[in-house]
Amino acid sequence: MEGRSASDPRVRAARRQLGRKGWAAWLLDSQWPDGHWVTPRTSGGSLYVPKYSVTNWSAIVLADLGMTRSDPRIRRTAELILRRWSGKGWPLGPGGDEICVTGNIVRTLIRFGYLDRPAVRRSVDWIVRTQRKDGGWHCWYRTGTLDCWEGLAALAEIPPERRDASVSRSIERGAEFYLERSLMHEGEKPYPPWYRIHYPTHYYYDILVGLRILTRLGYGGDRRLRPALEWLSRKRGADGRWCLEASHPDLDPTLANYALGGPVYSLVLELPGTPSRWATVEALSVQAAVQRAQG
Repeated sequence: MEGRSASDPRVRAARRQLGRKGWAAWLLDSQWPDGHWVTPRTSGGSLYVPKYSVTNWSAIVLADLGMTRSDPRIRRTAELILRRWSGKGWPLGPGGDEICVTGNIVRTLIRFGYLDRPAVRRSVDWIVRTQRKDGGWHCWYRTGTLDCWEGLAALAEIPPERRDASVSRSIERGAEFYLERSLMHEGEKPYPPWYRIHYPTHYYYDILVGLRILTRLGYGGDRRLRPALEWLSRKRGADGRWCLEASHPDLDPTLANYALGGPVYSLVLELPGTPSRWATVEALSVQAAVQRAQG
């Protein structure tokens, strides 16, 4: 329904169904009364681990699906996150200390309708302050990386009229960082997972993630998106749809020094290798934004 007016009857009808049927309803059916999710090997004490099925990850997906604080179940989860987060950092220290953690939660809470909460505003300031000199973000090193997209994605959720000068400048610098690299060029050789389509994306990057962020920010007419847009067109199937190509964690087996500690419970909404409603909507939205930008 992207691109349609909020007053469009089809948009209003679709919004009324949010949380009542489909993926959002399925996730919310397993929510505990205080707003958290658990796996067989954890309790409500952790909102982040094990990955990727406890509270943090479910909240991200629900925000992606359009859920907001107007639903009391979302309010329970958001307030739980804010209680754990405010004053102490969540879950890794002041500000979160990692751009993937902080960026994802800021993006999620803004989508839920919590932009004005002090913890969210402080974390927006933290995202701006921790931007690297090259315009990107990174968890540990001094230079940015395409992998750290969560900071830019979080800032993109702030309505243009609510962005102060520091946020606007940070968005401009972040967008330039991605455009200079055509959303895909980093390192000595291509990194295969970036060229596969996934959902949920969690804190992982792929080219479709980059396209959605840049087109939402109004850069659909920038010629430097062309290689990424051509990649997206090649992914389209003969039936006009796009497939998911992998689930996360989608780890490149050549990176033997990178592994996840502890158990992982993949959150799978659609089977990889099959036509995907999510990927198709995302791809069509990107193409529509490009067409609008090009007039």
